[in-house]
Amino acid sequence: MTSHVTKTEAAGPDEAFTHFSNRLRFETDCWDVFDSGQNGTRDYVLIDVRGEAAYARGHVPGAINLPRRDMGEANLGGFSLDTLFVVYCAGPHCNGANKAAVLLAGQGRRVKEMIGGVTGWLDEGFILETGDGRMDLTGLPDAEAETRNLASA
Repeated sequence: MTSHVTKTEAAGPDEAFTHFSNRLRFETDCWDVFDSGQNGTRDYVLIDVRGEAAYARGHVPGAINLPRRDMGEANLGGFSLDTLFVVYCAGPHCNGANKAAVLLAGQGRRVKEMIGGVTGWLDEGFILETGDGRMDLTGLPDAEAETRNLASA
């Protein structure tokens, strides 16, 4: 009997290497963003593409808020075309970061997506910032509900 996993043949090692290597050119994860912020090697601009209210309730430290509707020359003109932008949104259930990445790439800009978004950030146990300071949702009994509230705006 064949499992659902092996029903479709897996790619060979060379093809798998190429596929997964290429994914890393388009994506980064929450831990890599966290680590670069902690060790002072953040060499990109981190953009939270959610709306202003969601950003104010909690965002990744160091992120700027720039919803897609505002991603025009007026707001991006001060950045070199060599600038790497890392975009994120609410989480895996949201494609706002993907839409922002398409928009930025269409403008000739370099871009990666921080996979997982706010949901992934919180799942890693990292702290969000708010306009009023830092908000630690880890360990709270209702952290999952708060994540949904942050993502819904």
